[in-house]
Amino acid sequence: MKDTEDLLALRQTLVRFLDNEVPRALAAQWDRDNHFPRETFLKLAELGVLGLTIPQDFGGLGRDIVATMAVIEELASRSLALAIPYINAACYAGMNIVECGTEAQKAQILPRVVEGRMIFAYGWTEPDSGSDLASMRTRAQRVGDTVVVNGAKRFCTGAGESDYIYTLVRTGPEQERYRNLTLLLIPPNHPGVHIEGINGLGLKGFPTTDVRFDNVELPLTAIVGGEQAWNQAWPMVVGPGLDVEKLEVAAMALGVARAALEDAWSYAGERRQFGKTIGSYQSIQHKLADMKTRLHAARLVLYHAAQLANDGRPCTGETSMAKLFATEACKYIALECQTIFGAYGYVKEFAVERYVRDALGLPIIGGSSAIQRNNIYKWMKRQ
Repeated sequence: MKDTEDLLALRQTLVRFLDNEVPRALAAQWDRDNHFPRETFLKLAELGVLGLTIPQDFGGLGRDIVATMAVIEELASRSLALAIPYINAACYAGMNIVECGTEAQKAQILPRVVEGRMIFAYGWTEPDSGSDLASMRTRAQRVGDTVVVNGAKRFCTGAGESDYIYTLVRTGPEQERYRNLTLLLIPPNHPGVHIEGINGLGLKGFPTTDVRFDNVELPLTAIVGGEQAWNQAWPMVVGPGLDVEKLEVAAMALGVARAALEDAWSYAGERRQFGKTIGSYQSIQHKLADMKTRLHAARLVLYHAAQLANDGRPCTGETSMAKLFATEACKYIALECQTIFGAYGYVKEFAVERYVRDALGLPIIGGSSAIQRNNIYKWMKRQ
């Protein structure tokens, strides 16, 4: 799939930005320190790319899912410490509030997304519920003009760095499955909110956390969509935002895989063994050919699904296929890259070690590969 002139210009702008602001050594340092580079993120916002999910009425550029995926891919090819918070801002905050927020919430939140000053963390996964969101136990109840929240969330990426935790809670009887869920905007520094870091293997730079809510009292304005959205969150959860979330992870995978292949190609042309470069050996050439083929296929399936989403066409099956194929391809490419590097691929001073750690996490987050296969099978049955 060939880039349009506008998309090519966007990519070139991002490449220049990354070369100037995020040299490889700095990206490696962010990974080692699990550091969110907020100042660099604000510089990224100056390019206008955070407005690709925001209507012009709120200072954005208008909704462009294909361009949004291109931004994620380019950022992920250098550092997930920028790619992940970009998703949490442009997609989690931007797209969700555009689709689900009240006019007051849109006016408050969307312009700040464009400026790089509004980031959401997803408070969905719990210790006993991941993909089965309807079984969550975190509960909220209305007490007069207040919403009181109790419970716990797990793998809440960026909660400590975000402006709001976009929290899914149960607000009705347990048996009213899918009709007892509400979305809330919970500030992470609010009384009763407790955040504790999780030391994961990869996906560094926007720290993943556990969050506990102990009698957190919120105003009714914290209900996403307003009071009429009480117990009405399920359609918001499974709406177009869910399809795009799958694409976001696929775009990250494409960026990481591309970086891994580029490093493997360069190393194969430089490393010499037995009097010639290792890239002269057919076994290495075949590895590189297979890596390139999978990367190309992942690109096609991702941007085809992104175009469907951008056009507002049904794309549940296509987005699941994109998420499944791109993340599994990334894992394959990263591990093959490590094999080409040999022992150096196991050393933290080389970026390939980071690619492997990140690639292992991507088939899990945003709906595991098993869940995507379930989705694809159900979609096939409906064809």
